[in-house]
Amino acid sequence: MQRRNFVKSTFGAAGLGAAGLGLAGTAVTSESVAGNWHSQPNLLAKNTFKLKYAPHFGMFENSAGSDLIDQLKFMADLGFTAIEDNGMMGRDPALQTKIGEEMARLGMKMGVFVLDKGGNGQNTLAAGKTEFVDIFLAGCRKAVETAKRINGKLTTVVPGDFERNLPIGIQTGHVIDALRRGADILAPAGVVMVLEPLSDTPNLFLRTSDQTYEICRAVNSPSCKILFDIYHMQKNEGHIIPHINWCWNEIGYFQIGDNPGRNEPTTGEINYKNVFKYIYQKQKAENKEFIFGMEHGKSMKGKEGEVALIKAYVESDSFSV
Repeated sequence: MQRRNFVKSTFGAAGLGAAGLGLAGTAVTSESVAGNWHSQPNLLAKNTFKLKYAPHFGMFENSAGSDLIDQLKFMADLGFTAIEDNGMMGRDPALQTKIGEEMARLGMKMGVFVLDKGGNGQNTLAAGKTEFVDIFLAGCRKAVETAKRINGKLTTVVPGDFERNLPIGIQTGHVIDALRRGADILAPAGVVMVLEPLSDTPNLFLRTSDQTYEICRAVNSPSCKILFDIYHMQKNEGHIIPHINWCWNEIGYFQIGDNPGRNEPTTGEINYKNVFKYIYQKQKAENKEFIFGMEHGKSMKGKEGEVALIKAYVESDSFSV
């Protein structure tokens, strides 16, 4: 799909008119939306986001179509400067390379991809079983090859479930041992595994940011950091900004989702404008730059939901600096 046709064929008059905004906050009329993208360069100028928000493939499929390269182009035209793709390791290597080359051409960064079989309920690292650790280490080696194709540096690891017949300290020791071995594989390639505490089920071993901080300190490698998913941490512990501050030195990545609902910012109880402002100021003071994975759904269906998502990010990113 040609980018000049995206707006004509997708963000139609009803969608953008309902939102009341152009992508850069410009007022939109039904007449102006029907025009050609390139013939009205000021209508849908790129948003200049302060932070590197990373959509997923499929997030704008109603607007950009099903082709992944077209989706990348569309995201870039909206002003997004990163993507994340949990399922990247399952894609054909040739497609991985194609995606990596297009991201480079567009100046986009790669966020996280999930490490294949990197610990789950069936092969939890907390059990300390050799066969489970071997599966994890094989995933680390595969992640290095995937990262090369997409010019990525970040892979998500979830250690798995509790091994409830073992004391918690023994389980923690098993997890640390396995992660140290994984870090030894990832570090020479400059790849970082980011450990994600989750709220999906109480059976999960890794649940809170402070627990993850303790494990990262024990692994003691630049290739083992925290994935601070704000949605999950709001559910499990709350007190978001203080926890970000306490864990700051071990955080390698952020993910976004409002609660309840796990949809775009502004749809739940989290004050994302304040959270984003805090992180922006702190990372700027320390010359850091995080990617913020948009790991959430949309509160509305279809093209209107995609417009509402963009509007939510424009609003949440409008904090003063």
